Amino acid sequence: MLHKERMFSASQLTPEQIAALHQRAAEGATMSDLQRHLKEEFGFSLTYMETRFLILDLNIQLIEEPKAEEKKEEKPAPVPTGVVTVTMDSLTLPGAMVSGKVTFSDGETAVWMLDQTGRPGLDPDTAGYRPNQEDIMEFQVQLRALIQKSGL
Repeated sequence: MLHKERMFSASQLTPEQIAALHQRAAEGATMSDLQRHLKEEFGFSLTYMETRFLILDLNIQLIEEPKAEEKKEEKPAPVPTGVVTVTMDSLTLPGAMVSGKVTFSDGETAVWMLDQTGRPGLDPDTAGYRPNQEDIMEFQVQLRALIQKSGL
C-alpha cells in the first residue's frame, strides 16, 4: 500500500517564520537558500516544487541577479580598398541557384545570391548599407563574368 504524504502548506509556518523568509529573500537569498533555511532553521524538508509553490503562496519576491550582458562582437571598421571583389560560394545558400560574397570599394561586405528564378538578392553585413552606383555597376559586371566562367 502506498503512503501519500501531503504537500507542505504555508499554513504550517508561523508569522515569524514567514517574516524571516521574506527578510532572507529581500537580502538576496535564492530559492535553494530558502529551501535550506526551511530545513536547517525550521525543520521542514521541502522538495524543490514545494519550495517553489511556497514562495508563490507567500508572494516572496526573489531578487534575480542581473545577467551579464553578452558583449556584442564588434566588427572592425570596413577598410576601403577602392575595388569591388566578388566571390562565389562552393556551397550555395539554401533556396539559391548561386551565392557568394562581395566586398565593395568602401570596404563594406555583403552576401549575394540569385534565386531559382534568377532574381538577385543582396544582404549587407551592416544593416541599411547601400553601395554607391559605381560599385553596383562593377558588382554586376563581375558577377556576370563569374557566373559565365562557372558555366551556369
